[in-house]
Amino acid sequence: MASDTSERGLERLICTALTGRPCDPGSAAPRAPAGGPADAVHERPAPYGDAGWICGTPQDYDREFCVDLAQLSAFLHETQPEVAEALHLGQDCPTRQKFLARLQGEITSRGVIDVLRHGIKHGAHHLDLFFGTPTPGNPKAEERHAQNRFSVTRQLRYSRDETQRALDLCLFLNGLPVATFELKNNLTKQTVEDAVAQYQRDRDLRELLFQFGRCVVHFAVDEQAVRFCTLLKGKASWFLPFDQGWNDGTGNPPNPGGLKTDYLWRRILTRQGLTDILENYAQVVEEKDEKTGRKKAVQIFPRYHQLDVVRKLLADAGQHGAGKRYLIQHSAGSGKSNSIAWLAHQLIVLKKADAPAFDSIIVVTDRRLLDQQIQATIKQFAQVGATIGHAEHSGDLRKFIEGGKKIIISTVQKFPFILEEIGSEHRGRRFAIIIDEAHSSQGGKTSAALSVALSSAGAAEPEETFEDQVNRIMEARKLLPNASYFAFTATPKNKTLELFGEPDPQADGTVRHRPFHSYTMKQAIQEGFILDVLRYYTPVESYYKLVKKVEGDPEFDTKRAKKKLRRYVESHDHAIRLKAEIMVDHFHLTYPA
Repeated sequence: MASDTSERGLERLICTALTGRPCDPGSAAPRAPAGGPADAVHERPAPYGDAGWICGTPQDYDREFCVDLAQLSAFLHETQPEVAEALHLGQDCPTRQKFLARLQGEITSRGVIDVLRHGIKHGAHHLDLFFGTPTPGNPKAEERHAQNRFSVTRQLRYSRDETQRALDLCLFLNGLPVATFELKNNLTKQTVEDAVAQYQRDRDLRELLFQFGRCVVHFAVDEQAVRFCTLLKGKASWFLPFDQGWNDGTGNPPNPGGLKTDYLWRRILTRQGLTDILENYAQVVEEKDEKTGRKKAVQIFPRYHQLDVVRKLLADAGQHGAGKRYLIQHSAGSGKSNSIAWLAHQLIVLKKADAPAFDSIIVVTDRRLLDQQIQATIKQFAQVGATIGHAEHSGDLRKFIEGGKKIIISTVQKFPFILEEIGSEHRGRRFAIIIDEAHSSQGGKTSAALSVALSSAGAAEPEETFEDQVNRIMEARKLLPNASYFAFTATPKNKTLELFGEPDPQADGTVRHRPFHSYTMKQAIQEGFILDVLRYYTPVESYYKLVKKVEGDPEFDTKRAKKKLRRYVESHDHAIRLKAEIMVDHFHLTYPA
């Protein structure tokens, strides 16, 4: 049998993995009997595919209101039958039209993520449009969660004009669209870049389906790579990579069992996987332009490495509890702010043996952007104001810990005054300490003081970098079992790897150490998030000599003195200006105008 090298072949492959059937247009499941509660409602097909999805059909898509009416009606009739009957969802009548108009207006103003999480109010009725992950031991919640309808529709004709343009795939949750797909096949000499270009060039932004907040994400996919976008803006649409990474760079590893990109539908887009993303990662945040002062809403979807690191950290911490060290080596351009925020939010509810794994999560940072981002992220998911404490003054941290705040955010300047007291009075509590090591401006004294408070370490020495001081404190004393460290850094030193990294025995008997998770500078450069600064780098030698003036002076530390001298020389205005002039001259000689 000849291989299907068209986009249709990839559509069938994805649908079969999700639902157990190829979901060919026109071959949907039988309709409910005429005169039933919803004349256009499809019965749930059986059996489910590996990921637990349902085959939808293009004919059920209402282009005017941007919903799969069959799936929406089926969900409401099954979970909220009295409300569904009152809205006359089985009939094309003014009552149903009014409800659909209300639903469309709520999604337009709040976005589909918020509508799914919190439902809508219509007249005297409150409608739940999605049932999230049930708490363990709650059979009613488990039953309701199982009633969610995840459906996939091929060749969705979304256009309201005569062109009747179609998307390759669209994913729906209880009838509301959450993701669209454009698929390409390398065998037809088209790649993921062609799929991106199709979104940028051929998708009319006036169409309801492509407007802000209407969908959670838009995917461009071929057999080699995945890209995604949360806001289509024509040629300005920015598609981010959603690849796993390979050989410390971009791309995906070989997959002996299938396509390189099948992780997307086999692991990420399962019912459980998509539910997790909607509950804990996808969000709309407000950003302020520092120059103009204008605010705008931005919809966020996690990149692969962000989703991967948070899930793996949670799994390991949930298994082992407090008392471990984790080194997360994520380059600049990795989106550490969101990764830290997502991790902090989910550590609150993390369980170990049916008990909270941590009593408090302390986030140490001096980046105002990160500080604000964490607060914005938590507010999206935790609707309880008592969850977060922002320690702006020295007394705040003590008060927050004693008051049982779950997440305590503080800039480094406020920490040293009270950490000793915290360490002496709260050693029976379990802490998760997330340290943002990205900026050396933290100086290290705060993290060192934090280690003092929680592990009886000694005083910090001056003239140490943030990383050096953390390493010294951690090396000198064993970590107490009541605290876990989650250290985010871009370029760890060898000592940092030894202290925070995981042992990796080599064949020659030596032991190296590796990060718990990494997103390398090489991958960030290849994916276009940071510039390759070494591409036009010209080394400029510095010459200086340190002369020992006093013979046999025991106070003279050569290594430390050289370190100070080098810091002074390399940061001197004259040296910087001289190097800059040499590099500019070299650049013009190499790349003449």
